[in-house]
Amino acid sequence: MPLDVERQRVLVIEVEQEMKIFLSNLLATGGFEPVVFEGPIEGLGKFKSAEPSLIILDAMMPKAEGIQIYRNIKHDETLKHVPIIILSNIDRKSFLYYLKSQDSFYGQKVPGPNAYLEKPPETEHLLGLVRMLTGKD
Repeated sequence: MPLDVERQRVLVIEVEQEMKIFLSNLLATGGFEPVVFEGPIEGLGKFKSAEPSLIILDAMMPKAEGIQIYRNIKHDETLKHVPIIILSNIDRKSFLYYLKSQDSFYGQKVPGPNAYLEKPPETEHLLGLVRMLTGKD
């Protein structure tokens, strides 16, 4: 890949150190620029400044913060159109059930993610989803 070609940024919001390293290496070798954040302490302002083409989000953060980050992103005018891959230790059905219950609580419906993978993700499948969702396939 030529050095003058700008790589698409993929925002990674993950709490597990090993998974952050895995995702960073996978994305970098796949031709993307990983931008890694610890999670909610970073805030949406920093997420926006990264100008991501895609977000990979760990839904299982302490105190359900991953799901709250997801909701905040989907309600933010700048970020709501950025595709999101949820990566989690919980199954998709449980995540969507909890998301729907939060819709009722907050009185605001949030669409489901573009893709949902359980940990640990299969490398080629994850990279294929990233390429597809960023239009880089």
